[in-house]
Amino acid sequence: MNEQQTLGIQFVLRKRKDRKQGQVYIRITVDGDRCEFSTHLQLDNKEWDKQMGMMKGKTAIAIHNNQMLDQIKGKLIGIYQDLRIREEFIDAKTIKDRYLGNNEKKNTLLKLIDFHYESQKHTLSESTLKYYITTKRYLIAFLQNIKQTQDIYLRKIDYKFITEYEAFLRSYQPPSQGQRKLAHNTIMKLMSRLRTLINFAIKLEWMEHYPFRAYKLSYKQSTRTFLDTKELEAIESKHFSFERLQLTKDLFIFSCYTGLSFIDIVELEKEAIVKGIDGNQWIKMNRHKTEHLLQIPLLPEAARIVEKYNGHPISDYRGRIFPVPTNQKVNAYLKEIADICQIRKKLTFHMARHTFATTVTLSNGVPIETVSKILGHTKISTTQIYAKVVENKISEDMNILRSKLTGNKRNDNSSMAL
Repeated sequence: MNEQQTLGIQFVLRKRKDRKQGQVYIRITVDGDRCEFSTHLQLDNKEWDKQMGMMKGKTAIAIHNNQMLDQIKGKLIGIYQDLRIREEFIDAKTIKDRYLGNNEKKNTLLKLIDFHYESQKHTLSESTLKYYITTKRYLIAFLQNIKQTQDIYLRKIDYKFITEYEAFLRSYQPPSQGQRKLAHNTIMKLMSRLRTLINFAIKLEWMEHYPFRAYKLSYKQSTRTFLDTKELEAIESKHFSFERLQLTKDLFIFSCYTGLSFIDIVELEKEAIVKGIDGNQWIKMNRHKTEHLLQIPLLPEAARIVEKYNGHPISDYRGRIFPVPTNQKVNAYLKEIADICQIRKKLTFHMARHTFATTVTLSNGVPIETVSKILGHTKISTTQIYAKVVENKISEDMNILRSKLTGNKRNDNSSMAL
């Protein structure tokens, strides 16, 4: 704890030149260190008792103003005692700032978001940072539309704020999405990012309370869309005369046979293709999203695509295996490919990862533990949600079981007959 320090609090009247009135100031002194600030109380010079540091007389106004000054003094002493208990650095300016709330003015929600962005921009991925920019946009809309303010002190964020924000998100219709409201899981992700920001504020000691204590995130299990065998073959066997479509098709098929995400294919270097423990080609690289090591045996379908783009001038210039366009362009081209191949599903590049998990691996008997490892999941429960086993595979497995059970009964009956 801090050693006992000398605290002095005085009220002084600052007289104005050529005027009969003055303004009362507070003078704080800690071990000789001094600062002042105004109470904004204006008095006639003759009404002030310089020795007592208070108004003269017993009028109602004098009594009221002196009580106000006593309250200010009491608050300043309380701040001093609190700083001593917390063993924090104490000087006159610190007490003044704490009283005026200057430290709290820094600790607002939007300033927290900005500080989080600046401090984490070299740690988090570009895509993750974009999510926090989106979160900021929704929070600003909430503050302006519901709270009727431009910002809010962190100390005012409580459980009520959290629930009101969720209710706002459920009714809000983003201009960019027309009349379509936010999906449940999208809302939960926005709430999760706000929770991350609050935890960040607590670590910074900008907040003492935790408004999410009684709040629980609840995600709904979403349906993972993937291509079945016929749909995959329809795209795989199709040749496109337009180079942009052919390249997009090749990248998509490569993902279907490796499970790599778009960003991992963008960053895939030649050095990542190595000879594995079995003597065949493997992909060994760190997954962009989690930095976990990926070790993927290169299936023949994927190996042929790698060979096809070997020596491509754009790939060589970038030091990558594939000349990958932007994600936006690739998804736009996939819509064209879906129309040409008469696939009614909304084809996106991420669907290739789902297709790898279901049609290519799980449906062909690859254990879910192996699939989980190839996909780079840290928990197998993630794979169980991500990779839904197709109905045909379930039917095949049950038919095998049915045959075994029928065969066992026949054998039993034969034994009894003997």
